[in-house]
Amino acid sequence: MTGTVVDPAVQAANHDPAGTWDPMLDYAMMSRFTKAFASLMHADKPTVVKLHGFCVAGGTDIALHADQIITSDDCKIGYPPTRVWGVPSAGLWAHRLGDQRAKRLLLTGDCLSGREAAEWGLAVESAPADELDERAEVLVERIARMPVNQLMMVKLALNSSLLASGVANSAMVSTVFDGISRHTREGYAFQQRAAEVGFRQAVLERDEPFGDPGRSTNKGRGA
Repeated sequence: MTGTVVDPAVQAANHDPAGTWDPMLDYAMMSRFTKAFASLMHADKPTVVKLHGFCVAGGTDIALHADQIITSDDCKIGYPPTRVWGVPSAGLWAHRLGDQRAKRLLLTGDCLSGREAAEWGLAVESAPADELDERAEVLVERIARMPVNQLMMVKLALNSSLLASGVANSAMVSTVFDGISRHTREGYAFQQRAAEVGFRQAVLERDEPFGDPGRSTNKGRGA
């Protein structure tokens, strides 16, 4: 292993339930992804993501690093793998939503619709699906009217507050816990079930008890 570059065969062996799991080997792999996603946050210029359809699990690890999120009203956004086999490695949910709302989602694996994401402050704006492209272009065009040096200064100034709140530490801890979550008894059972019946079926079985497989953003009675 050189730096954080890990041989795929070594990683495969590290995930063998019959073998011994090395958490730091796992961390070396996963932190590479998280650092790549974080390039959206650390880029000199503003980054805008446009979400439609599904933005779940690792998709949210990417999207939450952007400076602005705009989404279709009917997009499904969340991290269902917290039910088994996952912790958001980016560690950004509390930084973006605050403690209580982040826990509301991650303690249940529930998702938000795009409209709800905008209401909660996770997205800056939501729009009907057929208007999403136009609304995103309007936002990007308005940002582009600013001088690049102003954009850089504003982003650096605002990011300094975000970074001071502990984003880097949250990412480190969350990436370690993500590895642990995939190597618990429940994590191994999910992995083995997926090998037996396919990943799609295993995910369906994971989510059915919560009543929200597929596009549903069901949050239970009274939601």
